[in-house]
Amino acid sequence: MSGYLTTHILDTAKGCPAEGVKIDLFRLEGDQRIHLKSLYTNSDGRTDTPILPKDKFQTGVYELVFHAGDYTMHTIGADRTELFLDLVPIQFNMSMGVHYHVPLLLSPFAYSTYRGS
Repeated sequence: MSGYLTTHILDTAKGCPAEGVKIDLFRLEGDQRIHLKSLYTNSDGRTDTPILPKDKFQTGVYELVFHAGDYTMHTIGADRTELFLDLVPIQFNMSMGVHYHVPLLLSPFAYSTYRGS
């Protein structure tokens, strides 16, 4: 069975899904950081398709970069100089062919993540 990768972003300050957050996916191979794709979250805080679908799945080290600053500027009208968080990078290892879910709980001044299901 091939694995796949998804995410879900919740805006904990507003108590709702974070819509319109840009996400970049990278594969890390030694010193190389290879950009695989960019996506945006929908009204449910998820991407419309898996970030990494089953037919593209490979084990290895990956990085999701969440564009939290752009989202914060859009939702609360902050200026870039007022931001605490801008880019939120999360590096992780996918070592077997299962569903990997990397949720992000986001506010203007903090974030957390975990291996979801």
